[in-house]
Amino acid sequence: MKPKKKLMLIDTHAHVNFNAYKSDADEVVRRSLAGNTWMINVGSQYSTSKRAVEMAEKHQEGVYAAIGLHPIHCQEGFDYEEYKKLAGSPKVVALGEIGLDYKAEYVSSKEKQKEILLQQLKLAGEMKLPVIFHCRMAHENLIEILKSGILGLEPKGVIHCFTGHWREAQQYLQMGFYLGFNGIIFKLNLDEVIKKTPLDRILVETDCPYLSPPQASERNEPLNVKYVVEKIAKLKEKSYEEVGEQTLKNAKELFGI
Repeated sequence: MKPKKKLMLIDTHAHVNFNAYKSDADEVVRRSLAGNTWMINVGSQYSTSKRAVEMAEKHQEGVYAAIGLHPIHCQEGFDYEEYKKLAGSPKVVALGEIGLDYKAEYVSSKEKQKEILLQQLKLAGEMKLPVIFHCRMAHENLIEILKSGILGLEPKGVIHCFTGHWREAQQYLQMGFYLGFNGIIFKLNLDEVIKKTPLDRILVETDCPYLSPPQASERNEPLNVKYVVEKIAKLKEKSYEEVGEQTLKNAKELFGI
């Protein structure tokens, strides 16, 4: 099925602000925009958050930024006031990616991760920004934190690169969160979760330069989000256009674009 030429897509989780694009980031952005693909470049440390903001501010439309401290970098420490300054940019549309990562090499920092997550949720509440959550092998704890209302906040946002089970997906959906899907759906069997998740609660992403779909080169980029749209459309027995249009609408509603 050939997509409509003018259909606009949005990669809601890109990292063109990372060193993998050090020599050609501007070219990748231009190629994506020319291909009717917008993007949100997501920070994982202060340096990449700042770079995401600077890249977004070069463009009037189509390039946005999210800022945050990834849990695997929690030892860096979270400077609330410095991140708050970055969040003041009108091109910042989310706090992220933030969350919990209990992979073996990071599990020793569990308590530090939780501490920094709460600081960042507080900033998201203060700045009235949605949240892009990273969660690996930690869904039980993240769900517990989100349900606890520990800060008196009810954040809105997306569970990026969702790889959990349907029982976990249900809990996130019941709390009003979106689920983000990317090239991991070509590697792991998430068919049941995708089929059961309402289309109006799905966001599409690449997580580039990582998780490249099999149809693309090893270094992923925002344009490849079309392959994610294609697979979701096939699984949900909907047209490419319907999935593309609805996921763009979802992103605009969540991120205020």
